Amino acid sequence: MRNERGLKGIVFLAALALAGPVAAQGIEQTVGDYEDKFRQLDEVLPTANTYRNASGAPGHEYWQQKADYRIEARLDEEKRRLTGSETIRYTNNSPDSLPWLWLQLDQNIFRRDSIAELTDDFSGTASSTDEPARLSLRQLRQQQSMADNDYGYEIGAVTLGDGRALDHTIVGTMMRIDLPEGLAPGESIEFSIDWAFQITDQKAIGGRAGYEHFPEDPRSGGNDIFEIAQWFPRMVAYSDYEGWHNKEFLGSGEFTLEFGNYDVSLTVPDDHIVASTGMLQNPEEVLTAAQRQRLEQARTASEPVMVVTQAEAEANERSGASGTKTWRFAAQNVRDFSWASSRKFLWDAQGHQQPGAENETVMAMSFWPKEGGDLWAKYSTPAVIHTLKVYSRFSFDYPYPVAQSVNGPVGGMEYPMITFNGPRTELQDDGRRTYSLSEKLFLVGVVIHEVGHIYFPMTVNSDERQWTWMDEGLNSFLDSVAGYEWDPEMPWSGGIARDVIPYMVSNQQQPIMTQSDSVVNLGPNAYSKPSAALHILRDTVIGRERFDFAFREYARRWKFKRPTPADFFRTMEEASGTDLDWFWRGWFYTTDHVDISVDSVYRLRIDTEDPDIDLPRRRQELADEPERVGVRLNREQQVPIWVLENPGVTDFYDDNDQFTATPKDREDFESFLDNLEPWERTAFERAVREDANYYVLNFTSKGGLVMPIILGLTFEDGSIDRMVIPAEIWRRNPHEVSKLLVFPKGQILEQVVVDPDWETADADIENNYYPRRIIPSRIEAYQAEQSGSRVSRDLMNEAAQ
Repeated sequence: MRNERGLKGIVFLAALALAGPVAAQGIEQTVGDYEDKFRQLDEVLPTANTYRNASGAPGHEYWQQKADYRIEARLDEEKRRLTGSETIRYTNNSPDSLPWLWLQLDQNIFRRDSIAELTDDFSGTASSTDEPARLSLRQLRQQQSMADNDYGYEIGAVTLGDGRALDHTIVGTMMRIDLPEGLAPGESIEFSIDWAFQITDQKAIGGRAGYEHFPEDPRSGGNDIFEIAQWFPRMVAYSDYEGWHNKEFLGSGEFTLEFGNYDVSLTVPDDHIVASTGMLQNPEEVLTAAQRQRLEQARTASEPVMVVTQAEAEANERSGASGTKTWRFAAQNVRDFSWASSRKFLWDAQGHQQPGAENETVMAMSFWPKEGGDLWAKYSTPAVIHTLKVYSRFSFDYPYPVAQSVNGPVGGMEYPMITFNGPRTELQDDGRRTYSLSEKLFLVGVVIHEVGHIYFPMTVNSDERQWTWMDEGLNSFLDSVAGYEWDPEMPWSGGIARDVIPYMVSNQQQPIMTQSDSVVNLGPNAYSKPSAALHILRDTVIGRERFDFAFREYARRWKFKRPTPADFFRTMEEASGTDLDWFWRGWFYTTDHVDISVDSVYRLRIDTEDPDIDLPRRRQELADEPERVGVRLNREQQVPIWVLENPGVTDFYDDNDQFTATPKDREDFESFLDNLEPWERTAFERAVREDANYYVLNFTSKGGLVMPIILGLTFEDGSIDRMVIPAEIWRRNPHEVSKLLVFPKGQILEQVVVDPDWETADADIENNYYPRRIIPSRIEAYQAEQSGSRVSRDLMNEAAQ
């Protein structure tokens, strides 16, 4: 049996360690077993200050750094190698003098000696029995690719603007640059880095970028799609709450970066089409006149317009490059930059209108190979536009001029203005391309999710390395909202309360506030559980109007800024006008789950104290009880009854039972009424006159996570009512509570169901019914499987064949 008390203590201490500065002394219960689920989070959350105030808004001295980039990069398609040179202008807006700068070298995660590679845990099971350990062919392929290639950065010159070399130290996926003198507050520095790296085979190595090879293409050697991300040394964030965010990149924890402006030149084979963060600066040099005309037409089109047609893409696949072209892009106020390049790309576009916004026309665009087929032609760009409409309603107008969906080897990943999305069609023998409902669901869902990330965290710049849920959880919540608004009949899953129950009752559950790289099950922990929590907060705890107002306030307060969990928690409380400390503590800091049981329901009628009314009632209640079994059997066997056969033994009590009203009973009743205060008598007589039905409902919280008690009430006349008892009913006893409900005389309660619509993630719905229901289930016949062991096989017969 799990030590619940010990586990909760460990979880709570871990939550404190993860949450930031904690008060030295906290309230502690030392006598009795009282547990306060409504204890305030003040001792857990960081103390408010001039940078982040107690309302959850940026303080009046809030600051953040700025990093601007000029980059020139060249793609060597044959060698799958990228070389580049960049100049960074870094502005220190902090109140601190900085003796050094830190940069991220994300490609170093693919080095054989990286911490991520050396600490990769073997997921199989090895034993001394005849049962072999299992190693997937994908894992073998990954190991072979790592052995055959030297991945990671080759760092060349690191120099100041005047050409002086800068001392630098590489620490795994980070690099420290030592400055000749401290960078004072308000000052800027400009420096340059030359670098190169081998692009990974994404299908072999995995990760968030890489190339995919198509050997079946007729062109000699085949064709590739390149999705390039985490590709240039980038400034590590420096913040008021952590200083340098120089945590090692281990794979799960993504990034937090500084906003800045980008001027990027990408030299690629001249038959490639490039999709990129930013606005294309030289379309006349890289696009045909017809393609430029189509792109302009798409700005006001009512449906997507093909900018690069399938015929043009297939012609590119057949022709082969004769040289190179340089595509130039510029992007303002973005925290990252990514791109994709291939001769296989088809390209469509459609303008999305945002009247009154900074970017009134947003170009929604998609890039895909012919393998994407009608699945991409029908759904990708429309899904981009749908996402912009829904997310803008919950936050702010889309802040950039383009939003793109690109098909390639990466299943789903996001960057400013561009996303990588995976599913494709299947080529059939007759040349048709078809797709399953699962692939359609995947494409629409992943486009919504990844484009949604351009809002969170690409604009609301949370720290993914520490708190994955702040972008993945918030985004999963909104993508499920957008999914149901796209088509509620599609079998969406993963984001609502009923989807997270298996995880919440498992022994692998961790608090949502666990640091990203320590999470065992990232999907349910960082995506599904926080999404479910926000749905419950919106639809059950706060209500949609106040939740939506508060959520928009959070998004707008922290647009182009760097929020922490405390900023989110405090803003949601402050803007909604709701104390939610109990909710954050239960859902985000513990591994409790929801399991509210309705244990008993009592129907009560008020005693009138009038013996001529109450005593006949009590007589009838006794008569309604089951007959004693011995008496019933005696009657059935016609056993003689003595008093019936001997009438002379009867007396007063044979005609008057214990419920006979006497004059004294009536005198006591009159005396009771006379001794009441006037207001007491008025209240009492009204209650007697109305003769209402009083019900006492007894509940227990078996999972530990307190929640509102949602009741579905069915009455004898067939009518149904819904009632929500706020979570605060548990504030004095988080384990068991009772609730008195009063209904008019004719309204007789027949059944009570807790959480009838499955909206609170209640783990055991069977104890939600009173009276208990017969549990519906299924049974399936099966045929026993034969043994697969070699001893059981007829090897003699097999050898003779």
